[in-house]
Amino acid sequence: MTNDLSLDLPALERARLSRDARFDGKFFIAVKTTGIYCRPICPSPTSKSRNVRYYATAAAAAEAGFRPCLRCRPEAAPGTPAWLGTSAVVRRALRLIDEGILDSASVDDLASKLGLGSRHLRRLFLQHVGASPLSFAQTRRLQFAKRLLDETSLPITEIALAAGFGSLRRFNTAFRETYKRPPRELRKHAEVSADGEVILKLAFRPPYDWNQLRDFLAAHAIAGVEQVDERGYSRTLRTESGFAIVCVRPLAAEDALELRVQGAVSCALFQIASAARRVFDTSADPALTTFALRSDPLLGPYVAQRPGLRIPGEWDGFECTVWAVLAGKGSVANARTLAGRLVERAGQQIKHSGRGLTNLFPTAGALAKADLEGLGISPTRIATLRAVARAVMQGKLNFSASTDCILGVLSQLPGVGRSTAEYVALRALGEPDAFPANDSDLRRLTGSDGRSLSVSELEARAEAWRPWRGYAAFHLWSATMDRVANGNH
Repeated sequence: MTNDLSLDLPALERARLSRDARFDGKFFIAVKTTGIYCRPICPSPTSKSRNVRYYATAAAAAEAGFRPCLRCRPEAAPGTPAWLGTSAVVRRALRLIDEGILDSASVDDLASKLGLGSRHLRRLFLQHVGASPLSFAQTRRLQFAKRLLDETSLPITEIALAAGFGSLRRFNTAFRETYKRPPRELRKHAEVSADGEVILKLAFRPPYDWNQLRDFLAAHAIAGVEQVDERGYSRTLRTESGFAIVCVRPLAAEDALELRVQGAVSCALFQIASAARRVFDTSADPALTTFALRSDPLLGPYVAQRPGLRIPGEWDGFECTVWAVLAGKGSVANARTLAGRLVERAGQQIKHSGRGLTNLFPTAGALAKADLEGLGISPTRIATLRAVARAVMQGKLNFSASTDCILGVLSQLPGVGRSTAEYVALRALGEPDAFPANDSDLRRLTGSDGRSLSVSELEARAEAWRPWRGYAAFHLWSATMDRVANGNH
């Protein structure tokens, strides 16, 4: 092993021999005699222990000179959470790489954005990821390209652009070096969608509580922008070239969700797929959160009821902040009504048939200049919304910044506060330990004898739930939704 793993060698051996799907994506197996690395669930004949090495990430295995298995397809494994076992600096770097920063900038630029030297950044990556930033980024790009080759009918030139390669020549060279053959030789005959949709799979580790996540998204769906029905979840997304429609649904008899993307240019696909993984929390390891929270007297029954609970994410930090401001201390239903009116007033209309998707969520610029009178939004909240929009327009609020920086800026805006900022970190940034302690439902559910806890009391109570306070919050919120659905308020 070249980098730290959460399991010792005997445990890794047992996991490898069991081919248990719960370990899929948590580590990779490299075989010295073949020069190939695989997923723990690979159906290939079991290799002898003396020929096996273990790596925490696919990038680390690639950095060591191993090439991906064409049978088990390491690129199709559930993602490893960027925050698992890494430093705060590496977490932010991984998020920026997912957003494509190294497609157009250098490692020096990335390090400068993080506030440290490039040599130190490389040392941190080798320590926590097992590969350099460039190796990690290229592995991710090639993995995404391989998925597009296997699962779509996109032309190879478009696949190269979608994966972040500036030219077809660079893509072919990198692909040959990694897979020892050109892309065309690995091209599978994917079905061509009649309406030009790109269809991908998002693998996850079971169990996965689709109903919990779907019901939460349905309760928070903004009219015109989002729709949840028997076919799944769909919404509009603004892209640099216009807009896209995304649809997500579970696949029967598979540990995966289906992501359909319509209308997006190729170069937007990687960012959309990365965002979808975060929104639907497909990189989570339910075994970790269940083990950590099941012994808590309050959470234990909820965890037993929903072992596959996920954190429903949000596609855009600005949109999430606007929603949180509209919700305030009121009901979700009222916030949804206000958000729908806001979209109708300030959102961009689109031409799209089907599913009731008619608008894009307003940009910060559109919201800042829109007339918000007569929508039922209080003057105080209107002032807060304008302050948020101005902060985004002026660059003070940048959702690509570090989580601490975003929390600091949001907390200083009038009418926002720390708890609202924590809610944004939880849903829009994917921070599993974010915890909106001022939420009235959380304070009521954690109290006893009908008494709600104070914010300080709840924060002290929640210390036992670190680093999974976000999952604890959603267990409690899900319990509230269940009670409301059953008529028990």
